[in-house]
Order: sequence, then C-alpha cells, then structure tokens
Amino acid sequence: MSIPAELRDAAYRWIADDIDEATKAELQQVLARALGGDPAARDDLADRMAGPLKFGTAGLRGPVRAGPNGMNRAVVVRTTAGVASWLQANGHGGGLVVVGRDARRGSEAFAADAAGVLAAAGFDVRLLSRPLPTPVLAFAVRHLGAVAGIQITASHNPAPDNGYKLYDASGAQIIPPADTEIEAAIAEVSSAHAVPRATTYQTLADDVVEAYLEQVAQVPRLSARDIRIAVTALHGVGAQTAAEAFRRAGFTDVHFTQDTPDPDFGGMTFPNPEEPGACDELLALARRIDADIAIAFDPDADRCAVGVPDGSADGGWRMLSGDETGGLLGEHVLATEPTTEGVLVATTIVSSSLLKSIAAAHGAQYTETLTGFKWLARAGDNLVFAYEEALGLCVDPAAVRDKDGISAALMVAGLAAARKAAGSSLLEGLDELARRHGVHLTQQISIRLGSPAQAAERVAQLRAEPPATLAGTPAELDDLRPRTDGIRLLADGLRVVVRPSGTEPKLKAYLQVVQPVPADDQLAASRREAERKMSALRADVRQLLGA
Repeated sequence: MSIPAELRDAAYRWIADDIDEATKAELQQVLARALGGDPAARDDLADRMAGPLKFGTAGLRGPVRAGPNGMNRAVVVRTTAGVASWLQANGHGGGLVVVGRDARRGSEAFAADAAGVLAAAGFDVRLLSRPLPTPVLAFAVRHLGAVAGIQITASHNPAPDNGYKLYDASGAQIIPPADTEIEAAIAEVSSAHAVPRATTYQTLADDVVEAYLEQVAQVPRLSARDIRIAVTALHGVGAQTAAEAFRRAGFTDVHFTQDTPDPDFGGMTFPNPEEPGACDELLALARRIDADIAIAFDPDADRCAVGVPDGSADGGWRMLSGDETGGLLGEHVLATEPTTEGVLVATTIVSSSLLKSIAAAHGAQYTETLTGFKWLARAGDNLVFAYEEALGLCVDPAAVRDKDGISAALMVAGLAAARKAAGSSLLEGLDELARRHGVHLTQQISIRLGSPAQAAERVAQLRAEPPATLAGTPAELDDLRPRTDGIRLLADGLRVVVRPSGTEPKLKAYLQVVQPVPADDQLAASRREAERKMSALRADVRQLLGA
C-alpha cells in the first residue's frame, strides 16, 4: 500500500529543513522504507509526522527521533524561536534566560541550540555548565532574576525520551494560555534553517549551584543528624548535588547507589521511583548497611521517594507513598512554623485529603489545585508547603517554586533523625496522623495505552456511563470539566479520580478510602477495614477501566 501524497510531501519538506544531518538521514531511511511498501515504516512515518509535540503538564516530551513529533534539534530550534517571540511579545525582550539540561541523549546539543537561538534573538543567555537537577534550574530563575528558564529533560520518562521544560519569570512552569500562545508562535516559524543561532553566550560557573546548596542546607528544621541514609539517583543527575547538600546540612552517614549518570538508566524500562522494582537496588543497599531511611530521586531529581524499615521480623523495607510522605512533611512543616496564621499548604485534586485535615488542626489555610506543580506553585500567597501524590514535594517555595527532591530529602532526613533521637520512627508518625485524622488509604491504578487520545476516550466513556455504586456503596459523579479532563466518583468514605496522564500515554485512577479511628486502641482494626474497602474498590475500578 502506498503512503498518502500529503504524508510523503510533508516528510520531504521536513527533511529539507532539518538542521541536523543525522536526523535528516534517519527520516530519509524511514521514508524510503515506507515508499518501498514496509507497513511498519509507513506507520512509523505517520507517527513521526503527526506532530508537532504539544506543551503538556510539564512542557514538551517525546522520543528522541527525527520528525516534528519527536525531540530533535530542529524541533528545539523551532520551539525556542517561538519562546523567544512569545517573551518579546510579553515585554521580556533582551531579558536574562537560564538554560539547563540533564544527561539524556541529545540534551547537550538541545541546550546549546536553545541557548544559541535565544542569544541570537538578543536575550542575555546563561547556560548551566553541566548536567544538573531540574530544581537547580528552577532556583536559578528566581535567584538571577531571569525572565524565563529552560530545562532540557524528560524527568522520569523512559530512556528513549527527552523533553523541554519552560519556566516563566515567576520561577514556576508555564500555565495556560502561555502554552497555546507559544504553540501559535512556534507555528509561525517558517523554517528551522531560517532561525538565527549564535555561537557565543555566557556559560555559568558553579556560583548558582553554590547558592542553591547554601539555600537547601538550611531546609532541615530540627537539629538531629544522627541517621544513616541510603540514596539512589536512578542513574540520573541528582547524586553529586544531593551528596553535597547532605554534607552541608550536616548529614555525614550517607551512602549512594546508581549514582553515575547513564542515558540508558542501567537498563531500567521506566526510571521512576513509583514503578514496581525501580527501588529494588536502593532497598538492597538499605538492608545491607542497616540504614534508617532510604531516599530515591528520579533522574532529574525533582521527585523524592522515601523508604523505611517495615518493622517486620525479617528486616523488610517498604517505600512510602507520595501521600504518606506528603502527610508527614505537611504535619512537620506546620508543627515547626513560628505561626500558622495565614500560612497556606496545598495539594492536588488527586492527592489524599489528609493534608486538609492536618491544615485545619493547625489553623492553616488549605487549597487543592489541578495536577502538576505549575498549578501548585501558584496555589496562593504565604505558601509554605505543597505536594502531589506522584512524589513531588515543595518544602521551600520561596526559593524553588517547583517540586524539589533534594530539599525534600533533607527535610525528610531531619524529621527521621529527630524521631530516631526520640525513640520513634516515620511509621509511628503515620500512626499518629491516622489516630488524629483517620486512616487515609490511597492507591493508584495506571494503564499504559497506545496514545493519549485513547486515555481521553476512556474518560469520556466513564463520564457518559458512570457506575451506580463503588464497593457496594451508592456513588455519584462529579465532572471535573472545564477545570480538567477528568471525573471524580464519590461514595461514603470513598473517592476515585480518573484522568489521562499529562506526560505519558496512560489512563490514571486515584483511589482513596477514609476510615475513622474511634479510639487509639482501634487503629489496627480501622486500618484492616480500610484495606478491606480498598480491595473492593480497587476490584471495581479495575473492572471499570478494563484493566
């Protein structure tokens, strides 16, 4: 079967305009195979030309490959030309822009191209000198008074991917309508070859890294430091910066694994601490060295996962959920604030409602936002803590208006050390929260699909035909449109939120059970009842989603 003339001609035009000989040859080969009748190549070509990539929850993300629907130098040049035009249209022409990168394939070239386009457009460009965690870039925007920041990273996506995160002058990731305005500006770029690129711009020394480290070293709120910590960077870029941050904060018994940046992430299919098995090597290290806590960063170190001994006789370990860590740190922040009058804590519509109860107990303000730290960072004035269930934690919003795994790790370490000194533990901290606020049990069901469109279709089906009950309890539908493309199903003590992922072709369901604890000695019974309800709820939701 021949390929459509429109597809063939679009591929020829892209090849002619590609600024990189390697990706030009790559697309030529795919086109040649498609023209020769190879059905797999035809499908591959159609997918590559289906772009352009869209700004999602966290900017652009896609596979490193030729064509408009991939991350490559031509896409980065066009995108940055659009960003430059958007900045100029909003009164930021000639302003300072910081550019950073991780250690993924293509990151160094993409960062250089972004810097070159901005410099040629008259901006004062500062390129971070080496692969660094995303929180360093987010910090640098505010620290240097930049009008924007660009980080080349795909965060925790699979190894073949890369991405492009954009921060505005506030130091937070962009929100609508900026994304659609930038996409419109990109569409006006007629040719990647026609975009001027400078070869000279300022490369920053490590002064900004030093400033970041000095800032995060102040994050732990208590003085205890006697704790042994196991850490993994999952072969990302977090190890060097995190090790120095721990040292400056006074934590000296810190042990790393998977600390060397590797674009293949040691062979991990999904280098994400949330994924089953991703933290196996970390927990093996923790057992081997008899650690007190374990910390996992994602590859760009903006997320932080926490592992703890599970208290079993065989010395087992388990990873805390993002909601468990968020509850612990939310309580810790509010308990150590000089005053909670007027202070704000925030989480998202899919996270546990435990933080709401904690805030009420402390007399603090509370709000929920849409998913993504671009919304949490803008939750409101006097924000002192924000988190999302996907392991994103912001414990120092004045310095980094984004999730920051390194500063969160320091705060967790300080809390764990203080509890150890008092003969307690993080798990006992969770028990205390449950006794005060009820057992808040959360789980997630994630289904990987062929495309984001398929996830949206599943949500639409559920919206049209919602279930009458959840776990045997009458349920009602709360349509989250127009705020976001999602639905919320509510029953007595039960909640399910279903939405498409903003960064991957996944359908996600977020489950919550809240079970009151009538008396302190009934915690175990209440937890068993919550787990029974969660099991029934999970079975219902898996059937609903076709999992």
